[in-house]
Amino acid sequence: MLVHSFPPLIDSASRLLVLGSMPGAASLRAYEYYGNPRNYMWRILYALYGEGRDVDDVYDDRLRFALGNGIALWDVIASCDRPGSLDSDITRAIPNDVPGLLTEYPGIRAIVCNGTKSYAELTKHFGDDPEIASRRVVRMPSTSPIPTKDYRNLEDRVQAWRAILVL
Repeated sequence: MLVHSFPPLIDSASRLLVLGSMPGAASLRAYEYYGNPRNYMWRILYALYGEGRDVDDVYDDRLRFALGNGIALWDVIASCDRPGSLDSDITRAIPNDVPGLLTEYPGIRAIVCNGTKSYAELTKHFGDDPEIASRRVVRMPSTSPIPTKDYRNLEDRVQAWRAILVL
């Protein structure tokens, strides 16, 4: 099934660009970044930047929270074939114009890849691009709730994602 990503969430104050691969089925249905309530992204961002605040219930408030903390959101893949939500099922990926976005928003100083697929697609399509090369690129563990060998739960991921605080 052909799926398409969302427009970027970004403004002139954005300093970190968090790149997913492609929104999962629940996010696409909700038309929300990290719209699957089981995904850890919003809980991670609030744990890192929220000073003890709970995640806002209203999606637009979450978007304002991200932008208010200098965080932009987008996906490396503009469209692809994928039945379901697994990155491993992605085929025929067409990338978003990440270098073009960085040209338009030169204040982005670092790119944070949410998971292995995001990082792999970014480096595959744009690894030698000067807009990418001029920024720090880091690969973080996926915010998917699926446990891995190294990341079993939210706490493991929050600990790993603390690395973005110094970018």
